Amino acid sequence: MKRTEITRVQELIYELKIGEVMTKRVITVTPDTSMAEFREVLRINRISGTPVVENGRMVGIISLEDLIKALSEGDIESPVSDRMTRDVCTVSTHESAIEVVKILSQRGVGRLPVVNEHDNLVGIITQGDITHGLLKAIEVDYHAEEISRYRASHIFEDIVSDRTSLLLRYEVCPGDFNRGGEASSKIKRALTRLGADPQITRRVAIATYEAEMNIIIHTDSGGEIVAEIQPDQVSVRAVDHGPGIADVEQAMQPGFSLAPEWIREMGFGAGVGLNNVQKCADEMNLESTLGAGTRLQFTIYLQPGGEGRKGGQNETS
Repeated sequence: MKRTEITRVQELIYELKIGEVMTKRVITVTPDTSMAEFREVLRINRISGTPVVENGRMVGIISLEDLIKALSEGDIESPVSDRMTRDVCTVSTHESAIEVVKILSQRGVGRLPVVNEHDNLVGIITQGDITHGLLKAIEVDYHAEEISRYRASHIFEDIVSDRTSLLLRYEVCPGDFNRGGEASSKIKRALTRLGADPQITRRVAIATYEAEMNIIIHTDSGGEIVAEIQPDQVSVRAVDHGPGIADVEQAMQPGFSLAPEWIREMGFGAGVGLNNVQKCADEMNLESTLGAGTRLQFTIYLQPGGEGRKGGQNETS
């Protein structure tokens, strides 16, 4: 099966945190602001909606669509509190851009308020903010990266052994969304500096990210991710002692998820993680026992057109 090409933009959208790309200067209105005043706020600032804030806390969101409805009903002097949406979906500064893109798509909205750990409004995020952040992130210091890559790429050259490998080990804590993607980013950085093909490095990073997030979302005791880098391949093992998976075959189906509702409301647990791992890996094996935990292992060859897959449960073909 031919692997899907993964672009640099697709890779970055997993790494970028919303706190890095959000708009920090947020135009807001209060619940007592009239719809007529709200219309002027939109006109002057050339925006299509704002959060509604009272005493520093967000209590709703009001949009251009709400204004149009008020105009059509001749109710332009009513306060925004009469028309604002009170049940507002928010995102946190530590969430990755990929999760926010999912929420924007699922809810069909153009913007999401961003809150900190105290639920205080600290910014707003739009599709445009994410696009701008991606473009800015691509502007990296290539010279410095090339130096690091050159120094690291020689690590295997002067070492003589029957099997030379570099072992990277990371602990993954349950529910720690602040550090979600940390292990995958560090593994990706190591591969980049070892001179691995960028396309293959992206596949490793995305597959590892999905495995890492599964541990964060589905376990109470966390787990471990171990990456073994050899001259011709990288093998990643994600092990946890969580509740286990009752039906592995079902868990591999796109859209199937055991994540609780509050996790889904945050934009995680969409049921595509294991399927994404399968799409990226050359070999994949998933073993799980109810009440004992899950062991996911996958291998990606560092040389395009590497050795054929040897087989394993849930491997791609």
